[in-house]
Amino acid sequence: MKKTEQGGLPLPDDGPSHRFAISPRYTLGVEIEFQTLDMKSWDLAPMAPILLQNAPSLLRPRLSPEFIQSILEIRTGVCFSLHDVENDLMQTISLAEELAVDNGCRLFSASLHPFASHSDQLLTTNKRYAQIMDQLQIVGRRFIAQGLHVHVGMPDGDTAVRVNNKIQAYLPILLSLSTSSPFSQSEDTGLMSYRTKLFEALPLAGIYTYLAGWADLVRELDLLKAAGVINSFKDLWWDARPNPEFGTVEIRICDLPFRFNDILAITALIQALAATLAEQREPAAPLDHYILQANKWQAARYGLDGEFLDPSGWLGGRRMSFRSAVVALLRTVIPMTVRLGSERYAGLVEPILSNGTGADYMRKKFTETGNLKEVIRSLQGEFWK
Repeated sequence: MKKTEQGGLPLPDDGPSHRFAISPRYTLGVEIEFQTLDMKSWDLAPMAPILLQNAPSLLRPRLSPEFIQSILEIRTGVCFSLHDVENDLMQTISLAEELAVDNGCRLFSASLHPFASHSDQLLTTNKRYAQIMDQLQIVGRRFIAQGLHVHVGMPDGDTAVRVNNKIQAYLPILLSLSTSSPFSQSEDTGLMSYRTKLFEALPLAGIYTYLAGWADLVRELDLLKAAGVINSFKDLWWDARPNPEFGTVEIRICDLPFRFNDILAITALIQALAATLAEQREPAAPLDHYILQANKWQAARYGLDGEFLDPSGWLGGRRMSFRSAVVALLRTVIPMTVRLGSERYAGLVEPILSNGTGADYMRKKFTETGNLKEVIRSLQGEFWK
């Protein structure tokens, strides 16, 4: 998924040349946005700049700042298998955890901190982030959420757009498996993924429009850039998007799972789904926007207990629970998991169906303890289990 100057289709940020970098088929890149927490109070702490500054040279290329100083992004290199992803993340996260403890903080894997106040957060010193905050105002100040982003390598821009069109039907299934943001500012929101609703308040975020092909996307990007709506494709905060810089489809809808094995399971499902769709040569048909909205709402509100209506007919074209939709999707992509050698990792989805997501765990612990600090302490200890 390395950006290249030759080959592929044009890239939007290159002005008139518009190049899409070519990636080997179905390679992976994973980005995890961890929270940095104070070791005593369990509150968010603006430690990311210090960790980036003090990181050893081996670790530094795998770390990146985010919108606020209490978020540290950890990212893999280009991975050719789920086994590569597992090894890459295990090494990087373990080193980052040691770095955090050495600097008086901890890393926390969930999409919203349960009791932190958005008014206390410090913005990362970055010209682009400062411009975004100036535009977003209170919408941006309240967006202290973290996610899991998965890149899947695509051979060309047209394939990336076709997969992006088709995969939108199944993105709520992925969200239902990853929910981890039921609390916000000490309040139970009533949702399994409140992060989803915060994200939708951002401009050009969430559900996206149908595009006929790469040329159609280029025209859309050129139009938005000429109108001053965006500066680059990075300003399209869609639930999934073709990423021309890396030559991938980038899946962005997921909350950040609270367990390492859940991250591997969802990554395996995303890879197999994207690869299966990439090899379906027929063009995608536009999907009903209101059904997409309804499915996404059900996933954000109820998680695995919500209802999914198959908008494409690929999973049977009927109404079913998200648990049933997960099982149907797994069954459909099994041949691709065999081909990719990821059956074991896809099998890690089953414990999520049985035991629940991070949101389920957080609500259960809060019912037991009535203390959100205890919820965080308990959840933080679950990551490697």
